[in-house]
Amino acid sequence: MKPTEKTKRFQELIHRKNKVLAVLHPPTAAHARVMEKAGCEAGFVGTGGVVGTYTGMADVGTMSMPECVQVAGWIAQAVNFPVMMDGDTGHGGVMAVRRMIRDCIHAGIAGIRIDDQPIEGKRKTQSAGMEVVPIEQAIARYRAAVDMKNELDPNFVVMAQCYARDAANSSFDDMLVRLKAYSEEAGVDWVQLESPHSSDEIRRARAAVEGPFSFMKGKLGRYLGFDEHLALGVNIAWYPGFTHHVTWAALYDFMKEFEKRGVAAWEDFVASRKDRPYPIPEVGPEGEGLDKQRELEERYFSGAMLEKYRHG
Repeated sequence: MKPTEKTKRFQELIHRKNKVLAVLHPPTAAHARVMEKAGCEAGFVGTGGVVGTYTGMADVGTMSMPECVQVAGWIAQAVNFPVMMDGDTGHGGVMAVRRMIRDCIHAGIAGIRIDDQPIEGKRKTQSAGMEVVPIEQAIARYRAAVDMKNELDPNFVVMAQCYARDAANSSFDDMLVRLKAYSEEAGVDWVQLESPHSSDEIRRARAAVEGPFSFMKGKLGRYLGFDEHLALGVNIAWYPGFTHHVTWAALYDFMKEFEKRGVAAWEDFVASRKDRPYPIPEVGPEGEGLDKQRELEERYFSGAMLEKYRHG
């Protein structure tokens, strides 16, 4: 699927009414391919969960914009479902925001999430010491993103993530004002509430804005299911860490068994999957893999250079 087709598809998905869109983190491009074969419809490359996985750094503003675009681009180009990137605070002023949107679009990324936190002191979700920038500054940040995407690809999705609910310098009421302003004044495609404390707060936030809206787990006791999302008038479910925890747990369990039993642990794993095959996320014939390499060598190489295939 071409990048412009992915952004168009992403717009369709976030506006879909009859079915909840589950947004999940693909930890790597290989994981994304497995997720695609299992039916994943949209992915999010977070600075902590994904880029932090590569760098080993914490999600406290340590990831640079080129690093984020590089990793998200690799993942986006590996699959046909739309992938959005975590843009943190925009990595600078309005010109930096414009560059970030341009680079994302050129990398085949279908959308971006941008925070209303200050660049200095940027924190990951649910962290103490959270603050938000003045609403005028946040709106300028989002308007810069929206204008840039409208110049290059109007279907590219810009999401505003609002941290005001638990921010030290904000409040619940300010959060409602911000969500409405980000949607109506800045013109973003989608707004997200970072820290709801109850289903009633989600209802009030949902009522404050029109168009695509979602929420993180925040202070809720658990992740809400699809039916609960629909009952709240929400058609997008944000499930960021599921894929990471599942893979971490599976790898940890295997490593502990391998430590105790060696190759027998691997043999037992193979036996346990005998009737439950799983996809191997290799590059297929449609991609830049071995099949493509041989096709090109047969086009470019001499007969003598192609003798190697007779011994394969």
